[in-house]
Amino acid sequence: MSEGIRPVRTALVSVSDKNGLVPFVAGLVEAGAKILSTGGTARALREAGIDVVDVSEHTGSPEILDGRVKTLHPKVHGGILARRDDADHDRQIAEHSIEPIDLVCVNLYPFAAVVAKGCDDDEAIENIDIGGPSMLRSAAKNHAGVCVVTDPDDYDVVLSEVRDAGGTTLATRRRLALAAFRATAAYDGMIADELGRRSRAADGADDGFSSSLHQNWALVGPLRYGENPHQRAAFYRSPDIVGPSIAAADVLQGKALSYNNIVDADAALQLALEFDDPVCAAIKHTNPCGVATAPTSAEAFDKARRSDPVSIFGGIVAFNRTLDEDTARALTDVFLEIVIAPAYEEAALEVFRAAPKFKNVRVLRVANMDRAIEPWETRRVLGGALLQARDVGTGEFAGAKVATERAPSDDERSAMQFAWKVAKHVKSNAIVLAGRDHVVGVGAGQMSRVDSARIAVLRAREHDMDTRGSVVASDAFFPFRDGLDVCAEAGATAVVQPGGSMRDDEVVAAANEHGMAMLMTGARHFRH
Repeated sequence: MSEGIRPVRTALVSVSDKNGLVPFVAGLVEAGAKILSTGGTARALREAGIDVVDVSEHTGSPEILDGRVKTLHPKVHGGILARRDDADHDRQIAEHSIEPIDLVCVNLYPFAAVVAKGCDDDEAIENIDIGGPSMLRSAAKNHAGVCVVTDPDDYDVVLSEVRDAGGTTLATRRRLALAAFRATAAYDGMIADELGRRSRAADGADDGFSSSLHQNWALVGPLRYGENPHQRAAFYRSPDIVGPSIAAADVLQGKALSYNNIVDADAALQLALEFDDPVCAAIKHTNPCGVATAPTSAEAFDKARRSDPVSIFGGIVAFNRTLDEDTARALTDVFLEIVIAPAYEEAALEVFRAAPKFKNVRVLRVANMDRAIEPWETRRVLGGALLQARDVGTGEFAGAKVATERAPSDDERSAMQFAWKVAKHVKSNAIVLAGRDHVVGVGAGQMSRVDSARIAVLRAREHDMDTRGSVVASDAFFPFRDGLDVCAEAGATAVVQPGGSMRDDEVVAAANEHGMAMLMTGARHFRH
């Protein structure tokens, strides 16, 4: 047998997730393996006609303490941890009648699922696995001679090696050992966080936060560099992504994503997800430079591009509909870094492949755009981390109060709702001028709100966008009337803002002077 190949003569199998279990174990038996098992796993295998030796029979010790102790025994852990090709270890396990165990297939009690359904402390604690993590860590530590399997997705790879090579390879054992350590680390972190939350709740805290925060990330890959060439960088992803995510996107063509690409692509995706109608969201340096909705994606792109045809150069565009050939042809007229959509017609991909300008453009397919985005976001600071609920709402617009003498018209209200969604994704201080279905001008990230208003008007005029009849969205209150005056003088007729300033009366009076309609939402959308 080749160096590094280890046969599987004895396998210990004990799993909560029984997907794919029977064909995997049947394949091991066919290859000559003896199967040790426990409880429900042993029953499932016997019902499938597979011969199984109970662990209690193997150890000579019964399961005790309501099953809390069944695999915590020297004949289990000695069989897993004994070094192969070590004469002293061979002597010791022979002396104690311990049989080597070559493969450990274990996944853990479903603590997360039980807690998610709602349970008391006693049930939560009973679903903390002890023997499983112990076996996983033992097998992972001794992966030089033992194969550890935690995920049904790895059954086929292991079984193929056993059939084709007569055993598992060192490369596979090493990879699966890392997976096992990640699994036990995530499991322990999840338990610590849940018990930490319950402990704080018992002490009277009702905010839902835990006394600890553990996060488990898997390496997607190193990046060429970070925000700047002298900064090292890598991209990690959550192992349990269920919603739309750049981390889970399929790169259909183009160069590898850079650090800044990923940051900008995430901003474009989040903005596109705000809209139900077909939308094109164009992003440059995380700020919207053009956003529009229309009956088709091609029309939406045309309107978004006209909002700022200069800044879209080298930008990122995101759509919320399958990208068709017409839209693809329109996109190839512009130099872009990234295109994002939930799906692509094959004809659209052929257009991209044939376009010289698109040779290096990253084309991303992001699935699950109809699912909810992850509810929490974190940000590192020196020596600490901030955790907050993600800002998923602009729903407060529906209950916004009319603050001025004049109420907005239906067209103005529709435009204000559009602008309000966009303003949430503009860096503070944010001012957005918009029509009913497109951005007119954006002022972002300024130290004073009046400067953001001036920039929004300036950008609109530079690109021949008509500010007359536009509406204004401000992500936070106007501290003075000056920002409102700038927008009114440019021809804006209505404004939506949170309100809450000491000078709200002054700002409302200014709006009345200009004949503007104003809605106050009572909620702000800072983005730093």
